[in-house]
Amino acid sequence: MSQASIHKARYDRHKALVEKRLAGLVKDPVPCSLYEPLKYVLAAGGKRIRPVLLMLACEAVGGNARNAVHAGAAIEILHNFTLVHDDIMDNAGSRRGRTTVHIKWDTNVAILVGDELLALAYRELLQTTSPNIQRIAESFTDGVVEVCEGQAYDKEFETRPGVTVNDYLLMIEKKTAKMVSVAAEIGALVGNGSTKAIRALRLYGHHIGLAFQIQDDLLDIMANEAELGKKIGGDLVEGKKTFLLLEALQRATGSDKDLLKELVASKGCPPERIPEYKKIYIDTGAEAAARRRIEREINRSKQELRRLPSTRAQAVLEWFADMLLHRTY
Repeated sequence: MSQASIHKARYDRHKALVEKRLAGLVKDPVPCSLYEPLKYVLAAGGKRIRPVLLMLACEAVGGNARNAVHAGAAIEILHNFTLVHDDIMDNAGSRRGRTTVHIKWDTNVAILVGDELLALAYRELLQTTSPNIQRIAESFTDGVVEVCEGQAYDKEFETRPGVTVNDYLLMIEKKTAKMVSVAAEIGALVGNGSTKAIRALRLYGHHIGLAFQIQDDLLDIMANEAELGKKIGGDLVEGKKTFLLLEALQRATGSDKDLLKELVASKGCPPERIPEYKKIYIDTGAEAAARRRIEREINRSKQELRRLPSTRAQAVLEWFADMLLHRTY
């Protein structure tokens, strides 16, 4: 069995513990108008990155991953809360290949489900047994605040002229990276890690989160459609101000720049023009810049890991960083 297979097996074992906890979360079937859609959300699956990283961080400082299952489930429930409310704001029709809650039921149901998910996340978090529970709750709450700030920036950027790459990086730092950073920090707190170890894991999560989002932007246009599992170029069609678009705008000249400005002004492009914009991303060097930035963030995450003792959990965290760098979907 290869080292990568051993690391993946460990990741999958932690993921299975989280899935089991989430599956047993809702015991009361009534009111079904609330709990049916809530169970639907939690059963959607996904990579469960945040809870697994939380459990691995706990182990990396010498803790027991099973003591971190409640906190891991809490961070995943919180993540799903953000998705349900984001889907309402974006009027998204599908999520992970399934109809979104506000479409399958209605907007009022989706708002209430999101509210309930937030409450359940806190209830689950507070079942964690740790002398650091106050710091854990503070970190979790800071995560909620910053995710909301990140979403506010994301919505502002839809209409704000002159959004820069640095503006975008601030937004994803709050909207995406913060919750990964919080997950790693909470795991270290549950494991009762040293101040140095907690900081290293928090920064590991920060860099992983930034890399993950920029990789998402890149895969949306550069991935193989069959591997990605959806049509490429969705961000272009929707006119999203991604790392690639903003980087290309900064670098482009002449007709390429005019085309990019037209895309922003029109708030998107028809699907048949995706190859045209993809070529601009490549020709301007925006694609290469995104790849360099992803690699930089991954390398920084691994530098933070090297501040920790060499353990199996630390090795899995490093494997995860490498896997993220080379993912194709």
